[in-house]
Amino acid sequence: MFERLREDIRIVFDRDPAARTAFEVLTTYPGVHAVLFYRLGHWLWNSGLKWLARFISTIGRWLTGIEIHPAAKIGRRFFIDHGMGVVIGETAEIGDDCTLYHGVTLGGTTWNKGKRHPTLGNDVVVGAGAKVLGPITLADGARVGSNAVVVKDVPAGATVVGIPGRVVRREPDAVDHAEQRRRAFAKKIGFDAYGTTQDMPDPVAKALDRMLDHVHAMDNKMEAMCASMKKAGMEVENVPLPDLGPCEIGDEPSPKAAGQGAPGEAPVEKS
Repeated sequence: MFERLREDIRIVFDRDPAARTAFEVLTTYPGVHAVLFYRLGHWLWNSGLKWLARFISTIGRWLTGIEIHPAAKIGRRFFIDHGMGVVIGETAEIGDDCTLYHGVTLGGTTWNKGKRHPTLGNDVVVGAGAKVLGPITLADGARVGSNAVVVKDVPAGATVVGIPGRVVRREPDAVDHAEQRRRAFAKKIGFDAYGTTQDMPDPVAKALDRMLDHVHAMDNKMEAMCASMKKAGMEVENVPLPDLGPCEIGDEPSPKAAGQGAPGEAPVEKS
């Protein structure tokens, strides 16, 4: 118990540069007070003293402005910065090293019993005023921007903003295979949408992704068709393809880039 208390105090110094002494943290930080009330209430809840656990939780809410249901499951080194208006529901689960700012709600979207609140992995940060709703999962290292409303699962290392929440950045190891393929194909044809995707609305980003998928599929299909025709003994004309590398506006493609070659030279076949 005292080890947890030391951890809860020590973690404040890592995440709040305004903290000066352990005494100051223990006596003036409502986020720390709320966690202490929760730890006691959670122990009482698991001991079968549910009314007393709820009463302790209510006292904590009166004193700190932070409401944490004693049945919620919260890991180690949990920090609530400022804290006023934070609500954590009954079936919420929070991993280790997580941080919530003021006005955050980990809420439910149904009146049915059972799992109805979010699950946060380790090292998750939820910004001020954000709402994370329903039995969804925010994987390890996820970040939620201020005032976002998140109603869908968030992959590991992703940053979510907006209403409804949308992923605007993912760590390299969290990028899925389909997105890697799109980036590689976009680079091949000189298309650079991914530098601006995070600033675009979702319908535009989805349309660009589908276009890249379609062009990639058509490219593969044409190559397969040409290979099959050659195997069947049919002649396939080698039509030169223009160079689709990035160019400045106003640049004219050179004769060689357009597949024409220099005068007297045969066209260059593109693989």
